[in-house]
Amino acid sequence: VEVEARSLPMELSEKRGVQNNGFVQNEAFEDEEMDTISQEEMPKTCSVDVDPVAVEETVLKPYAGMPKEVLLQFSSQARYRVTREILFWLVIAASIVLVCATIAIIALSPKCLDWWQASPIYQIYPRSFKDSNMDGNGDLKGIQEKLDHITYLNIKTIWITSFFKSPLKDLGYGAEDFYDIDPIFGSMRDFENLIAAIHDKGLKVIMDLIPNHTSDKHQWFQLSRNRTGKYTDYYIWQDCTQAAGSVLPPNNWVSVFGNSSWQFDDVRKQCYFHQFGKEQPDLNFRNPAVQQEIHDVIKFWLGKGVDGFSFSTVKFLLEATHLRDEPPVNKSQNGVIITAYSQLYHDYTTTQVGLHDIIRSFRHTMNEFSREPGKYRFMGSDDDEKEDIEATMMYYGTTFIQEADFPFNFNLINMKNLSGNSIFEAVDSWMKNMPAGKWPNWAVGSPNAARISTRIGKEYINVMNMLLLTLPGTAVTYYGEEIGMENIASENVSEERINSGPVATLPEKSPMQWDGKVNAGFTEGNSSWLPVNSNYQSVNVEIQSTWPNSTLSLYRALTLLRNKELAMSRGWMCHVWNDSNVVVYVRELDGLDRGFMMVLNFGQESTTDLKAVAPNLPSEAVIRLSTHFSNAGKVVNTKLIKTETGEGLVLEYKTAKPVHTMEAFQGKCFVAEKACYSKALNLLYMSC
Repeated sequence: VEVEARSLPMELSEKRGVQNNGFVQNEAFEDEEMDTISQEEMPKTCSVDVDPVAVEETVLKPYAGMPKEVLLQFSSQARYRVTREILFWLVIAASIVLVCATIAIIALSPKCLDWWQASPIYQIYPRSFKDSNMDGNGDLKGIQEKLDHITYLNIKTIWITSFFKSPLKDLGYGAEDFYDIDPIFGSMRDFENLIAAIHDKGLKVIMDLIPNHTSDKHQWFQLSRNRTGKYTDYYIWQDCTQAAGSVLPPNNWVSVFGNSSWQFDDVRKQCYFHQFGKEQPDLNFRNPAVQQEIHDVIKFWLGKGVDGFSFSTVKFLLEATHLRDEPPVNKSQNGVIITAYSQLYHDYTTTQVGLHDIIRSFRHTMNEFSREPGKYRFMGSDDDEKEDIEATMMYYGTTFIQEADFPFNFNLINMKNLSGNSIFEAVDSWMKNMPAGKWPNWAVGSPNAARISTRIGKEYINVMNMLLLTLPGTAVTYYGEEIGMENIASENVSEERINSGPVATLPEKSPMQWDGKVNAGFTEGNSSWLPVNSNYQSVNVEIQSTWPNSTLSLYRALTLLRNKELAMSRGWMCHVWNDSNVVVYVRELDGLDRGFMMVLNFGQESTTDLKAVAPNLPSEAVIRLSTHFSNAGKVVNTKLIKTETGEGLVLEYKTAKPVHTMEAFQGKCFVAEKACYSKALNLLYMSC
């Protein structure tokens, strides 16, 4: 009762009411009360005794599950408001720091290597890789069956040479239909399945495109020879003079394969121009409609999922319109009938003004398919200018106008003799002439050159692969070079058997040697389109995969080293020494306290004193890889490095002073995609 008595006055006071001590039924009291209220502006609060403990019990404290109204009462209190504001500004500050750090990292980070830079390219001649239907010819399904071999090699890019529908003259390089697969290789469904399988394995695929000419069986040519509509000028036609039953060509221009590059057509009664075989008439690229046709072909295959193209024979796309005779190499032959391609300077039939505009237009079309992240489309040009390195470098484009990502480099194939000096000259020639900021590439084999073992000797197979995979840039491996395949004997090649084509380029196209079974595992049929090399029982993938000291095992070790070591995949290359026997160069990356030195012997047994050449080199180095596997892990004295014929060493060493910073080697060092390594942050940056 006492508690209630105490609380009642307090409640009334809070509500600005008056205290009623009881029920009084006297009207005089009501009048008196009303008068009192009217005279006072505000009611007076009665003084009562309040228990402090009781008041304290009524103070509200935070509790779980508070309604919004209660929560808002506390949120406005200073202790909560200040804490909240501090946390808010801390989050804002941290976000700004994070954004700034991200921008700084992006700005300072070097460009990531693209897929065509990060992996070697494996070139496949499809007719010789794997036969899936026992007809003796390699096909697209066969390539799909062997994709695991590509990943086994630590390679992520495949280059498939021409597989268009073709009469197979000149081994299929004259297309009868740019939009179809030759039945010998399979169907369009087979191609689509192959593309899907390649991409499922995280691989990329490049295909050949020869825009210069078509087959004479192509529909365009058939319409052109009949002067049908827009196709009339799709090819290069000229009137020929006929005398005594023979045709006199318009000029002395000669085909790459020899004899006149003009062929009389009985239907049109004119001569058409062909830079290659007479079954391969040249397209007229001065006709805008022809250029558009090729752009449509490019779009078609990119739409099918192809990741890039190698454009072949592009230097032949344009010819001079004046049709003057080309000057003979030997001026005494002036006026004499010339039949060999090498007897003329080809001033009017190659690399004409306007050629690079056409190539840039190809690049522009490919860029339309490169806008999606991770979908960059590679473009290479396959034109071997040989003696004219400056003409080759033009295919890179300029700083502001892009053409090919790189023209394929055949310097190491075109060497006339093998030595440490010739290797140095082949490498140095490319690196010194390559435009700044461009990416190099290297090849030691191709479908049109004898294999390493046949061209320079079996003893150099491993050291050539070591050279290929330790130079900066993209390495291109022709199928079979990873196991050291050799050419087949020319006498085993029958033109009738292969449905015509230049016999001289066939021995290096023999079937891939997969195992020691009949036909080397290439086909389960009775025969193959070309005979298998007789050494297939000892030179094949299956047996070499079990030998730790095989060519295949070394190839895999080199590609793995390339993938794992930053100094090998990007960074500096410096020439240290070369003579008639050896060539020595290093690979370094700023910020790394170790480098790799390659000592490669292309001559006779030799002893090299590298300390005399570069005194700041460490006195000892460890053999990381060797063509003689038993030497791996050994320590060598850099003052006395012995190598045998065909031996190669990859030496790893510690250093605080990289070779490229030494004054003596200025002008001997090259870098394509410059990068520096931060050990503290474990990342790459540009500003070294």
